[in-house]
Amino acid sequence: MTPELHYYHIGESVTAFSTTRHGGYSQGNYGELNVNLFCGDEPEAIAKNRRLLCKKLAVAEDCLIMPHQVHTTAVTQIGKTFFLLSEDIRKQVLEGIDALITNIKHICIGVSTADCIPIIIYDPEHHAAGVVHSGWRGTVANITGGVVTSMQMAYHSKPELLKAVIGPGISLKNFEVGDEVYEAFTDAGYPMQQISQKQEKWHIDLTKCCRLQLEATGIKPENIEESGICTYDDVEDFFSARRLGTASGRILTGIILR
Repeated sequence: MTPELHYYHIGESVTAFSTTRHGGYSQGNYGELNVNLFCGDEPEAIAKNRRLLCKKLAVAEDCLIMPHQVHTTAVTQIGKTFFLLSEDIRKQVLEGIDALITNIKHICIGVSTADCIPIIIYDPEHHAAGVVHSGWRGTVANITGGVVTSMQMAYHSKPELLKAVIGPGISLKNFEVGDEVYEAFTDAGYPMQQISQKQEKWHIDLTKCCRLQLEATGIKPENIEESGICTYDDVEDFFSARRLGTASGRILTGIILR
């Protein structure tokens, strides 16, 4: 059994990817390839899937770094000292975190999504990277801009040299929201004529909003790749909480510096 991954070419000596639903041991709405510990899947299946994924990616199992996300804007830097910590302390460091940055080679940093927007950011000059979980709350709060700022502070990253991938997420067509969500974006000052559409209810284009945020940091438009995958429409290949319910698997979008 081999995990099927969707790869992105974001730079040399880099592996960037999103997992699909194929090539693992999970069952039902978690099937097959779920590596997320926080969505109710069987621990034994998760452990097997993580083992398979790490083998496929050629990284050690304790080098698969995934935070417990809670829709905040918290960013954590993974440095060499992280790997000196006990397993319990590592869990505490990763609790309540929605983005990671690192310049450590041969580890995988990743975020979990199932309709929310995953973003990979790569600095080819300093060989550093970030991963972002941008749900609607994180998007309103511009977590992506915060991650770019964190990379500037930690690695002296220059936005004009950065590259980014916006991974699989729910499309405008399928992301129907209540008035309170629309108003949250409006109150935050986003250009609603560009990122929203009124049908029976309001629809928000999270991918478009994330692209605008990346461009606003100084990243060049041509250096931003969009997967073009709508998780809701492509639920056979990618997890969608709106289609499957929250008791379902999660996509892992990650990057490894080689």
